[in-house]
Amino acid sequence: MSLIRACLAILALLIVSAPAMAWGPQGHRIVGDLAERQLTPAAHAEVQRLLAGEAEPTLAGVANWADEMRTADPDRFKKTSRWHYVNFPHGDCGFVPPRDCPDGNCVIAAINRNFLALADHSRPDAERRDALKFLVHFIGDVHQPLHAGYDDDRGGNDFQINIDGEGWNLHSIWDSMIIKKRGLDPVAYAQLLSKQSPLPSDPTRFSDRPAVDWAVESCKIVHDGNLYPAKHVLKDDYLNANRPLVEQRLRRAGSRLAAMINYALAPTAK
Repeated sequence: MSLIRACLAILALLIVSAPAMAWGPQGHRIVGDLAERQLTPAAHAEVQRLLAGEAEPTLAGVANWADEMRTADPDRFKKTSRWHYVNFPHGDCGFVPPRDCPDGNCVIAAINRNFLALADHSRPDAERRDALKFLVHFIGDVHQPLHAGYDDDRGGNDFQINIDGEGWNLHSIWDSMIIKKRGLDPVAYAQLLSKQSPLPSDPTRFSDRPAVDWAVESCKIVHDGNLYPAKHVLKDDYLNANRPLVEQRLRRAGSRLAAMINYALAPTAK
C-alpha cells in the first residue's frame, strides 16, 4: 500500500506541476464574447464568413482552439506551445527580443504574425481563419499577468499552492480558479462584465507595438502587485481580493481584441 500511495503522490505532483497554458476555457470564452460585442458590422460579417465552417462559429466558440490542439493535433500544438507566453528575467520587464522571444517563439511575436495574416486579404481563407483563431486566444493569453511573468518559476507554474485541500500552482489559480469561484457560466460572466462602467482610457491605444506593451503591462502587474502570496496555503480571501484585477484584464483583453480585429478586417472603420 505504501508503494501505491507513493506512486499516486508522484502522479499528483506531476499533474499539479504541468505547465498551465492559458486562461482556462471559461476565461478565453469570456474574452471572445466581450470582443464580439464590440466588433464593427463589417468586421463582424467577415468574422462570420471566416468561421462559417466551425462547430461554434463565434469568437467565444473558437477561443480555446489553440489549446484544444494539445489533444486534437499534438504535433501542431507542440510547434506552437511557446506562442502562448513570454517569460522575463526576474524583476526585469524590459522586452529584449533575442533573449525573451528567440526565433519569434513567444506570445508577442505570435500576435503580430497572426494579425498580419488576418489582415492580408490575399491569403487563403483557411490561413486567415486559423490566424483569427490564434489571435483570439493569444490576446487573451497575454492579458493573464503570469503569461508574461518570470522565467525562474515559469510564470508561477513552479509556485505550488494548496486551496480547499487541493494542490494547484499559482499560474493555474490565475488561469481558472479565480474565475470559476465566481460561479457564473461564461455567457453570464461576459454579460455581467459588459454592463460595468467603461474602463479607463487605454494607454496603449496609439501604440505602434501594442503586443509588446500588453506583455510589459502584464509583467509589471506581476512585479508591482501582490500576486505571490506570503503562504502557500490560500483561502477564498485571496481569490476575492484579486478577482477585480482578473476581471479588468478580461475586459481589457476583449476590448483590445475587438480593436485589433476591427482594424484588420475593416481598416476604414477606425
